[in-house]
Amino acid sequence: MGPCNKEYPKIPGPGSLSLAWGGRTLVMGVINVTPDSFSDGGRFLKASSAASQAALMVRQGADILDVGGESTRPFSKPVTLQEELARVVPAIEAIRGEGLDIPISIDTSKAKVAQAALAAGADLVNDVTALRGDPEMAPLVAQEGVPVILMHMLGRPRDMQVNPVYDDVVE
Repeated sequence: MGPCNKEYPKIPGPGSLSLAWGGRTLVMGVINVTPDSFSDGGRFLKASSAASQAALMVRQGADILDVGGESTRPFSKPVTLQEELARVVPAIEAIRGEGLDIPISIDTSKAKVAQAALAAGADLVNDVTALRGDPEMAPLVAQEGVPVILMHMLGRPRDMQVNPVYDDVVE
């Protein structure tokens, strides 16, 4: 087995799925519990709607579910910690209530949201700021021992599309 087919350990938490990289393409189902979602227009604001959508995505072949409570679409405005918590925690609890044995990532840049989401049943953290948005995020994921997805953008969602210029996108 070559390095790109490495079998990684199971993601800790309620899910028992082991993700094998390098074989088939893995699919992440995105569930935005925001009224201004770029992809679904706020159709999954209720926890029960988010759970139903999650169950549908799993039946359709999703390997991971990603739950987000703050829009990162271009020109979006940030939401408060309390608002984000009120959106994602009930959604994750409802998804776990469906008995879905699948990894759930919490899409957030706030350590307190990540911590509450992990306690509610999330298994990994998807941080659009690549651990730069909250100085407590890196220590949290290290302490919890959970996988983390590091995303990239220039600026913040409210201004990331104003003048995105790269001399060397890889660097």
